Amino acid sequence: MKTVPFGTSPAPAVIAGMMRIDSKDDVQIRELYGAARSVGIDFFDHADIYGGSMHHCESRFAEALSLSPSERDEIVLQTKCGIVPSQGMFDFSYEHIMRQVEGSLAALRTDRIDVLLLHRPDALVEPDEVARAFDELEASGKVRAFGVSNHTPRQIDLLRTAVRQPFVANQLQLSLTHAPIIAQPVAANMAGEEQSVVRDGGGIVEYCRINGITVQAWSPFQSGFFSGVFLGNPEYAELNAVIDRLAAAHGVTPLAIATAWITRHPAGMQVVLGTTTPQRVIDAAAGADVELTRAEWYELFRAAGHLLP
Repeated sequence: MKTVPFGTSPAPAVIAGMMRIDSKDDVQIRELYGAARSVGIDFFDHADIYGGSMHHCESRFAEALSLSPSERDEIVLQTKCGIVPSQGMFDFSYEHIMRQVEGSLAALRTDRIDVLLLHRPDALVEPDEVARAFDELEASGKVRAFGVSNHTPRQIDLLRTAVRQPFVANQLQLSLTHAPIIAQPVAANMAGEEQSVVRDGGGIVEYCRINGITVQAWSPFQSGFFSGVFLGNPEYAELNAVIDRLAAAHGVTPLAIATAWITRHPAGMQVVLGTTTPQRVIDAAAGADVELTRAEWYELFRAAGHLLP
């Protein structure tokens, strides 16, 4: 599978998200992990809140796999912190970050987190507190790299007033049909067109490219915000007709084409899978190696309902 720039090292263009493994038994988790490794995915995405209770999916991952030290060294473990569901709030305080990292380390049965992301922007963030936590975590070797999730350019700039570590990733929702971070700039200056409205602070994809931050696309097959997938959905008949035709032309599945639309972007994005079906992992990985032409990419863009002025 092709790789993309990620910090100082390359990483796979498709990564395996572990958000939904809470209901899977050990055998199913091992099968999912094995399928990922078989197609070159060595990057596994977690969050402290996944699984309904703090650190549940992280624990299930570690329990099911019982990785040896050598196999642990072969993979990248990424996790996130900052959301506190029990209190209905976000928290980027020094104390919360440090506590959650310790919880993730214990749950994942590891001595370090390869990538730590701040999960959803905290409106009450104090950059100095984040910087203090990051400095201590880096110095102790407990976290090797840092990033954010769902952040705008100015929110990242605010953090950078104190944080000295580079941000290696920004995890953002992106799919063919949910693509405001790409579609909005295309319709810039089109007064009266809904697509032209700036909602994310403006130019987050371009900002990430300029600053060497890898965009990680979550919910890559969702039609909207957790509103169901567009693949095979009759509400997206025109789009699916184009996807099916291109899938046949490239000898891959429709899911692979939906993946390829994201990985074709020159920003060098990563697709974060949420599936727990091994075959879907394999199909998505194949999509990363499909190089859509410019005409094919834009045909999918238009068929998804985006305005091309």
